[in-house]
Amino acid sequence: MKILVINGPNINMLGIREVNIYGRDTYENLLNLIDKVAAEENIEIEEFQSNHEGDIVDKIQSVYKKVDGIVINPAAYTHTSVAILDSLKAVNIPTVEVHISKVSEREDFRQVNFIRNYSLKFFEGYGIEGYTKAIIYLKNYLKEQK
Repeated sequence: MKILVINGPNINMLGIREVNIYGRDTYENLLNLIDKVAAEENIEIEEFQSNHEGDIVDKIQSVYKKVDGIVINPAAYTHTSVAILDSLKAVNIPTVEVHISKVSEREDFRQVNFIRNYSLKFFEGYGIEGYTKAIIYLKNYLKEQK
């Protein structure tokens, strides 16, 4: 089983940016956590982060028929990117959305979410541990579909 984990803009700045919202865990901590979950759950995981919308779209398109599932934190693009939504729809790969903060309780403009209606499941507000929940949920979903 292979899962692509995509992180959008500024996730590479974890531990530096707005620690009162995103916590003190760094992006390296996040990658180490994902690698640990992958080893424990016997999942092959590819990690990708970009601050550029088109790069995220290109990455999603490039894994068509190459991965079993996607875990995505579109970050700020959650609220603005029809392009990312359309690329997910185009490849039709089971997708779980994750957010480090509790987006549903934040600013009004963050209440727009283009990805949520496409996603199988939505995890928010668990810090980087939300990725563990999302990966395990997706693994179990994919096993049930076989």
